[in-house]
Amino acid sequence: MNGELTNYQSRAIRALVLLHERHLRDFVQVWRQAKKGGVVLPVTGEDQYRSLENLLLHVFQSGRQYLARMCEHLGRPDPELAEPPSPGDIEAQAGPYCEYLLGRWRTVLTDVQDSELEPEVYTPGMHYWIDAMLEHAVMHPIRHEFQLRELQEAQGRA
Repeated sequence: MNGELTNYQSRAIRALVLLHERHLRDFVQVWRQAKKGGVVLPVTGEDQYRSLENLLLHVFQSGRQYLARMCEHLGRPDPELAEPPSPGDIEAQAGPYCEYLLGRWRTVLTDVQDSELEPEVYTPGMHYWIDAMLEHAVMHPIRHEFQLRELQEAQGRA
């Protein structure tokens, strides 16, 4: 991993992009295991938990949205990211879409300087600096991977 992404201006962003990549791929792998094992998500009123497909869609949409919002906040061009596949197509398209999304993550933030990591207020009422947004993007698939692993274990499907 040390030789990867040598064109980044910020080592902090480079590290977080690589961590996001690792953990998004790990989540997709655990998601596939959960799907194969017949894991049942808890009943909630939230759309992303309606099905395993909706959960995967939620994680992909979030990864897409984090990158687009960071670009907007940094004054960079819109990365024009393709929408994730629909819940009906997402299982078959998960691998290609994941690689597409990660490929865009690898290229869009290369020229961001460390001095740009802590700009003014990002979201009304919340201080979301770029490094915090990157850290949140890394943690998001980790949280859902943890959730799926616990469900697998609780349902005897590990």
